[in-house]
Amino acid sequence: MTLSIEALNVAIEGIPILRDVSLEVGEGAMVGLIGRNGAGKTTLMRAIMGLLPPESGRIRIDGRDMAAVPSYRRAGLGVSYMPEDRRLIPELTAEENVLLPAWANGIKDAAARLEWIYAIMPEVREFRDRRALQLSGGQQKLVALARALMPGRKLLLLDEPFEGVAPVLSRRLAEVFGPLRQAGVAVVLSESDDTHSADLVDRVYRIERGAVTVG
Repeated sequence: MTLSIEALNVAIEGIPILRDVSLEVGEGAMVGLIGRNGAGKTTLMRAIMGLLPPESGRIRIDGRDMAAVPSYRRAGLGVSYMPEDRRLIPELTAEENVLLPAWANGIKDAAARLEWIYAIMPEVREFRDRRALQLSGGQQKLVALARALMPGRKLLLLDEPFEGVAPVLSRRLAEVFGPLRQAGVAVVLSESDDTHSADLVDRVYRIERGAVTVG
C-alpha cells in the first residue's frame, strides 16, 4: 500500500494546524515524522484516519482518494492507528483488546492474524488473559501495538510509540518493526526527535508549526 498526501490543510475550531502538507510513503517503507509537541504530528495522523476533515488537499491510499471514505471504513482497508495514550479498555483482557478491531470490522482470519501477532510479540501471549488495568505501562504499550497490528495489514500509523517507555522496551519495540517491513506494511512513526527511529526509517519528514519538510 502507498500513502500520498498533497497540499493538505487541516484546521481545528477555525485554527489552522496543518499547512500544505505533502508526503509519500511507499509499500513496505517506514518513514519518520519528527517534530516537537504541538507541531501537528497527531493532527496529521488523525486526518489520515479520517478523524479530522481536511479543509483542502488530498489524501490518497493506493491511489484512492480518501475524501469519500468515512473513518470507520479505513480499518477495513488495512489502515490502523496506534495513539500515544494507548486507549485500551481496562476491563477487557489484553487479548480482547487486541481482537476488538477484528470484531468491529469483521476480520475473517482474525485467529490467524492473532497468531502472527503473538509470533512477533510473544510476551503479549504470556499476559493475554490479564485485564488491561492490571498491566504495566510498558505492557499496555505492547498491547496497543498488537491491537493496531490486527487491522493494520497495509498502513500503520504509530504516534510517539517510544514516548515514556524504558530503554529496554524501546529496544523491544524497535525489534518488532522489522517483521512489519518484511510483511510489506507501510509505517509512519512519529517522534519528538529521532533518537529511537534514526536507524529504523527509510526517510524522515520534519514537521514544525504544521508545515512538513523532507529530512
